[in-house]
Amino acid sequence: MAGADSVEKLEDVIVRSAEQVASEVRAAKEAISTVIFGQDRVVENTLVTILSGGHALLIGVPGLAKTKLVETLGVTLGLDAKRVQFTPDLMPSDILGAEVLDETAAGKRSFRFIAGPVFAQLLMADEINRASPRTQSALLQAMQEQHITVAGARHDLPKPFHVLATQNPLEQEGTYPLPEAQLDRFLMEIDVDYPDRDAERRILFDTTGAEQAAPRATMSGETLLAAQRLVRRLPVGDSVVEAILSLVRSARPGPDAGDLGKLIAWGPGPRASQSLMMAVRARALLDGRLAPSIDDVLDLAEPILKHRMALTFSARAEGRTIPDVIQKLKSRIG
Repeated sequence: MAGADSVEKLEDVIVRSAEQVASEVRAAKEAISTVIFGQDRVVENTLVTILSGGHALLIGVPGLAKTKLVETLGVTLGLDAKRVQFTPDLMPSDILGAEVLDETAAGKRSFRFIAGPVFAQLLMADEINRASPRTQSALLQAMQEQHITVAGARHDLPKPFHVLATQNPLEQEGTYPLPEAQLDRFLMEIDVDYPDRDAERRILFDTTGAEQAAPRATMSGETLLAAQRLVRRLPVGDSVVEAILSLVRSARPGPDAGDLGKLIAWGPGPRASQSLMMAVRARALLDGRLAPSIDDVLDLAEPILKHRMALTFSARAEGRTIPDVIQKLKSRIG
């Protein structure tokens, strides 16, 4: 009986914590919506990414409030936010930091590490595809391991640590596609589309007047860390786990893909399954639910899988696209 009581008390604690965290996250979402208009799905997916402890790649044409969204998130979530504008001449040390030689008044010399902008809780990598692969790769260790190495010395990053990178899909000259290894470190690739007419009308009036809405803090870094720990404790049903496995494995070339296998050149690895598992939990918490559903898997499949897949040359020649293939894979599940 004592064991049953302790389990019941543990469940009560998780329920109370989930309800409190869900209310705080919803308050943050509402605060963001007072500054960012017409991008509800983008805001939701970005919050899901952060609650999952991951990083996001925001893709859209200029002027769709990608930079404004990241700045607003930093204020609303109470995070130390920094921004790096990626340019072709940006060097890895401009992001990570570097060691400089100091000399004391007594003439003694020693090296001192000067931290770069990567030492932030929320790092905005603006137009990340404009920098060279060498500079892009400077973020790889930081995104995966939560620390960097400079001159053989390890430097831990603050927690939580999230990278929100933006990318302009229209630029061709002077840009470098992100390597697949780095793309895989982004939990989601989020497309930022044009707002609808009503949202754009609101943008016209609310952003060109004498007063503009300013973001307000609703959370803190400690609260966000507690929410991320809670996400990992949410239960996931067997049906949801099987849906995740079926979807991710069918997105790879091989027998699991069936007739679509001939269209796929390479597909997502186990990190995609991990990302989807975390994201469906975070989405359930954001909606005030204690467990994810198969609908969460289907809704988050495209932003989690599409940057982890590539189609064959013949498939591209036939006009096939990755979103179309993912849609067909989703239709097999539900």
